[in-house]
Amino acid sequence: MTPSSDKDINRLGNSNFAGKHGSHCHSSPIQAACGPEEGGGTGHSGTKVGYSVTDVPPWYLCILLGIQHFLTAMGGLVAVPLMLSEGLCLQHDLLTQSHLISTIIFVSGICTLLQVLFGVRLPIIQGGTLTFLTPTLAMLSLPNWKCPAWTNNATLVNTSSPEFIQVWQTRMREVQGTIIVTSCFQIFVGFSGLIGFLMRFIGPLTIAPTITLVTLPLFESAGDMAGQHWGIAFLTISFIVLFSQYLKQVAVPVPSYERGKKCHFFPIYLFQIFPVLLGLSLSWLLCYVLTVTSVLPEAPTAYGHLARTDSRGDVLSQAPWFRLPYPGQWGTPTVSLAGIFGILAGVISSMLESVGDYYACARLCGAPPPPKHAISRGIGMEGIGCLLAGAWGTGSGTTSYSENVGALGITKVGSRMVIIAAACTMLLSGIFSKVGAMLASIPIPVIGGMFLVMFGVIVAVGISNLQYTDMNSSRNIFIFGFSLFAGLTIPNWASKNSALLETGIIQLDQVILVLLTTSMFVGGLLGFILDNTIPGTQEERGLLAWKQSHKGGTESSQVISKVYDLPFGIGTRYCNVSWFRYLPACPRRLSGDKRMDELKVAGQKINVKASLERNSEIGDDTRI
Repeated sequence: MTPSSDKDINRLGNSNFAGKHGSHCHSSPIQAACGPEEGGGTGHSGTKVGYSVTDVPPWYLCILLGIQHFLTAMGGLVAVPLMLSEGLCLQHDLLTQSHLISTIIFVSGICTLLQVLFGVRLPIIQGGTLTFLTPTLAMLSLPNWKCPAWTNNATLVNTSSPEFIQVWQTRMREVQGTIIVTSCFQIFVGFSGLIGFLMRFIGPLTIAPTITLVTLPLFESAGDMAGQHWGIAFLTISFIVLFSQYLKQVAVPVPSYERGKKCHFFPIYLFQIFPVLLGLSLSWLLCYVLTVTSVLPEAPTAYGHLARTDSRGDVLSQAPWFRLPYPGQWGTPTVSLAGIFGILAGVISSMLESVGDYYACARLCGAPPPPKHAISRGIGMEGIGCLLAGAWGTGSGTTSYSENVGALGITKVGSRMVIIAAACTMLLSGIFSKVGAMLASIPIPVIGGMFLVMFGVIVAVGISNLQYTDMNSSRNIFIFGFSLFAGLTIPNWASKNSALLETGIIQLDQVILVLLTTSMFVGGLLGFILDNTIPGTQEERGLLAWKQSHKGGTESSQVISKVYDLPFGIGTRYCNVSWFRYLPACPRRLSGDKRMDELKVAGQKINVKASLERNSEIGDDTRI
């Protein structure tokens, strides 16, 4: 998620692709071919991959791995609408929740296609971001946006009444308008190349408290959900921990058929790929069994009732089979000044996360580190994604998903076509609304258990940014500790004493209240100010180590151009105008002489590499 979020899962080797003499065997569904002639080999960053960014795997492999990427992102896609439902007064309207889930899946598919084709052009999934969630909930907690008391009582809520629809849609339209306005800032920062300038002043001591405070204040909500039945919640946690930590190296034999080998079994690291999905499914199945056998109480007021699979209503039967989400489906968006500044903190945090994801993705899929124009284009395209998310009404913006970046390290398939297949799967699932209805009916304690694990990991990812800094320095200890603690204390006080912050100007009061009740804004701002004003060396602040981790290699411009240039000949065969090279988001072309020199150097490198490989093979053949 962040520039330091190279999770352990990203560094795990996968023996499925290690064939004889170091060739790459693609295990089924990753076992389609064996040998370098299918595009396998060692990438530019030294990472061995089965298929590189520009390779096109067989169509069935693209579909299967695309579905896998969609399922990997499912937890993050579902989390945003479920967490936002209470702030929108929708906790008792499961049908609308299912529509929100379908909408965010559909829009994520559109944004993924745009990012892969015209953005940074790396195989990276786009989806709803939790960094927008905290400031959005802070905005919805303002006195004029608090849910009426009757919406908290399920017996008083008529989800089809015009009064109730007006209540939640006015709040959603406010969130939409705020996201649309703030996305324009991200579009400007990306396509203007300003992201490179901002990175000079934002270091690990700014990012660490910001990311840590994204989910740390949500402990109460996660605890309330899990507390509906702690037994089911702990079982969900146990399953996820068991699969993701203890069984991650256990290969499950899966039957397969090939023309040469006929029927045989091949190993696949199922637990490592789908820990959250498997944990949710098993806990959900157990809740169904306990519901059918009447072990869980039927009385709505009894403890554990919300663990029943029928406690969330018959949303699956109510939902239509097909529903096409469209812009403005909840009405015309509205804008207020209060939410804009709060969500800007989420936008900045999301941009910094994505920059780290780009470098991690390039490393894992064997591509050269992304050049400045690709990063600028990627951030700008994410801004367009947030704009679309606001127009469609997902309740959140979009960002790059680090869990899918980690999946690249497992499958060793870094092809763009796989992510395009995943985006098409998202589009179809968003239209097929029964999928959203099924996800909306997950029992509350199961969701709470999942949130405890997911939110805890995000907190740890934020803290992991400190690995670049010198944590033996009292300066750094003070900055991080004070920023983190103040980011929890000040919002807690401000939410309880809002009357003391009133200035008499309603708009200004709302801005102040939203900013001071947004933990990630308070902690990130304090970290930014202190890190840039308290004297400290570049090495002490962690800036040198951070820049070194993002330092590019010596790849030729031909290799970089093949991966990161715009598709369909844009900028080369078509729309090739001289002033394109002055745009920060467009690649700069070398002169003919420089290009010939690079081609000669690249050819020499290839000849030397081939010679070394031949010598190595001769050595292997004559070895006793």
